[in-house]
Amino acid sequence: MGNFDLLKVKGVSRRDFMKLIAATTAALGLPELFVPQAANALEQALKKPPVIWLEGMDCTGCTESAIATLNPSPAELILDMLSIRYHETIMAGSGNKSEEAYQEALKEKYILIVEGAIPSKEDRFCMVGGKPFRKILIEAAQKAQAIIAIGSCASEGAGIPGACATGAVGVGEILKAEGISTPLINLPCCPVKPTTLIGTLLYYLTYQKVPALDSQKRPVAFYGTLLHDNCPRRGHFEHGEFLKDWNDPIQKQYCLLLKGCKGPKTYTDCAQVWWNDNTNFCINAGSPCSGCSEKSFYKEFSPLYAKQENFDIPGLGPINADTVGPVIGGAAAVGLGIHLVATVASGRLKKDHKEGL
Repeated sequence: MGNFDLLKVKGVSRRDFMKLIAATTAALGLPELFVPQAANALEQALKKPPVIWLEGMDCTGCTESAIATLNPSPAELILDMLSIRYHETIMAGSGNKSEEAYQEALKEKYILIVEGAIPSKEDRFCMVGGKPFRKILIEAAQKAQAIIAIGSCASEGAGIPGACATGAVGVGEILKAEGISTPLINLPCCPVKPTTLIGTLLYYLTYQKVPALDSQKRPVAFYGTLLHDNCPRRGHFEHGEFLKDWNDPIQKQYCLLLKGCKGPKTYTDCAQVWWNDNTNFCINAGSPCSGCSEKSFYKEFSPLYAKQENFDIPGLGPINADTVGPVIGGAAAVGLGIHLVATVASGRLKKDHKEGL
């Protein structure tokens, strides 16, 4: 049976397959001519490296996000074809059988996916199969072809684990401490967006190398622009219309800056590529961006619904516009600071201070 025949058995048509490839390559900013090459790479994916998926201090949210996609299922097209050899949550085996599967996978050339933060202190925290998770990660990382840290916890040791007394850190810090040079790709967000994981795997399968990364080792294709630049509430921001009362229907679509939105300093494609097969995303659902794709999440961005005092918008208090949206990895995304200066100069943001802004 050919590789694509396996997809037919799963009810995936050739047309759906090519639509997914086209959409993913477009998200990566690749030319249309790249689609046949990417499709061929995926059709041959059964011959590609298997996957070891480790889970440390996590809530399993990234796994739930990755396997909850709709038809055609990216999980079937990419993850199944990659042959996940070890994944504590979704594998059928347990106990000694799962440990045997893990040890066998270590003998092959594999891609390592890591979900969850890693304790950096005593090895009595986060034990898996009687072994400290930190040591399991070090063992697997040394032999992997590439490592993909998914979610805010694995990328930066952020999120809830970061508030624990375990000294939770991200994968990169452990690799640095152990002198491990295996290529690392960080895919933050809480949880990771399925399209981001799929696109990254697609790129690696096709080119056998990591995509262009920023200074936080995030793929520029998915983390290269500020959410603010594409926010559907941007017009209200420019007109100085900020939501102050959740119960006022007139303010329903106003800018959420006063309610703690971190969009002006968060690099992510959430405003362009929505969650759950483009059903929705945080701001469109009425919730301010929490900045979960940034290393400052959650510690420096809390409380999540409190206004951040770090950009100069008339009436909002002492702020330095030049520091808004610092350029990550040399990307030319300083536009927000310039944008603020321009809008102030044009008078579009001028509001009566008596209105409470």
